[in-house]
Amino acid sequence: MYALSTATSFDALVVGRGAIGAAAALGLSRLGLKIAIVAPVAETSAADAQWDSRIFALSPATRALLQQLRVWDAIDASRVAPVFDMRVFPSSRPGAPELHFSAYESKVEALAWIVEHQNLSSALDRALGFANVAILDGVVDSFDVQPHGASVTLQDGRQLQARLLVGADGAASALRELAGMHSTVRDYPQTAVVANFETSLPHRDCAWQWFGDHGILALLPLPGDRCSIVWSAPTVLAQTLVDLEPERLADKVSEISGGMLGRLQMITPARPFALRLLQVERLIAPRLALIGDAAHVVHPLAGQGMNLGFGDLQCLLDVIHAREPFRDPGDPMLLRRYERARSEPVAMMRMATDGLQRLFDPESEPALPALVRPMLAARDLGWRLVESSSWLKRRLVAHAAS
Repeated sequence: MYALSTATSFDALVVGRGAIGAAAALGLSRLGLKIAIVAPVAETSAADAQWDSRIFALSPATRALLQQLRVWDAIDASRVAPVFDMRVFPSSRPGAPELHFSAYESKVEALAWIVEHQNLSSALDRALGFANVAILDGVVDSFDVQPHGASVTLQDGRQLQARLLVGADGAASALRELAGMHSTVRDYPQTAVVANFETSLPHRDCAWQWFGDHGILALLPLPGDRCSIVWSAPTVLAQTLVDLEPERLADKVSEISGGMLGRLQMITPARPFALRLLQVERLIAPRLALIGDAAHVVHPLAGQGMNLGFGDLQCLLDVIHAREPFRDPGDPMLLRRYERARSEPVAMMRMATDGLQRLFDPESEPALPALVRPMLAARDLGWRLVESSSWLKRRLVAHAAS
């Protein structure tokens, strides 16, 4: 790492030290750039033997990026579960067929890998400790854009210079607000309830998802006979679920899932997370690029939020790596290339997740635009069409994996 007392000028300054921010600092440093990452130092706690209830379904593209950054092999493999199959049930429409996605049929190693937040974060933190990155404890108070860079002031008065600012400070991004970048937020009428369970039946590396009046329930495999749930439930129901005794919540999950994994025993407390859609008008501003939740937040029903953020990072790294020799990392032309390349993937994922949430959420049906309502009658037909077409399923898997 750079000595913090002398490093005040950088090629890029990453703001935010979550998984996306840490990976951004690593990736940019591997391009030979002088990098700093600034964020308040999080309180450390003793390692917990329990399973982290916050988990991510990392796509093959995300895994490839983490391998490129030499982070994947530092993740505790004993706490990672591959997803070889996924079965999706439109339980709100009895008789509609299940959708089955197979890694084997799609000719990919796995559909995803389930990784705990703490496992991923620990691996990234260890990698940062060995990287040529200045790690700064602080909060950005203001910044001024100049012809050849940005001057950044931290709340403690320290001043830094950087040619590129990377906003990776989450959905409530302070850097985005300081830049005056407009964003819109729409709360979903759902809250995600997450918890982990031991199961009496093996999951066989399969993930399940049920749509219905209960919302959207996903069962994701963990190593051994364990699973994680992400239940995007109507807000009132979600609060009821969180307040239930562990045995009663296990019963509710078993009821919705048809006892797919046998008897369930809770091993981590249920936690609620509010769900919202966040959209920004621009991904860039002078000398600034937004990535991850600072740039977009989508519904978690497809499990692609974290992958979307890593996709931002991969694109930004590719654009900077391929830049002309006379362009610095924050050159306006490079930022525009990044924004153009990410606009369509982000918009497509936003429309897909938001559209599915609206189509399958009974509370949303009365508010659907008139042009969308005919889709309600066609959704089962579309469901059957996808299930009957191996080509369509392979294309959907390929899109999610990229």
